Amino acid sequence: MRAPYLLLLTFCLLFSQVSSGVSYLTALGHRSDHYICARNGGTCHYSSCPLFTKIEGTCYGGKAKCCL
Repeated sequence: MRAPYLLLLTFCLLFSQVSSGVSYLTALGHRSDHYICARNGGTCHYSSCPLFTKIEGTCYGGKAKCCL
């Protein structure tokens, strides 16, 4: 009679750990704006963009400019 309770306890503990890691799994496919800027060949600047470049987006959660 103890075996079903032990199995139920192990499944509950296993699934409680999986549910807390779901947020980590969904964040794997999301890239930061800094990464997207660098992948496109841009650089992130808190000040104005250098000469002969233009603003193409944001970096660091909208705090900086992505300059190409």
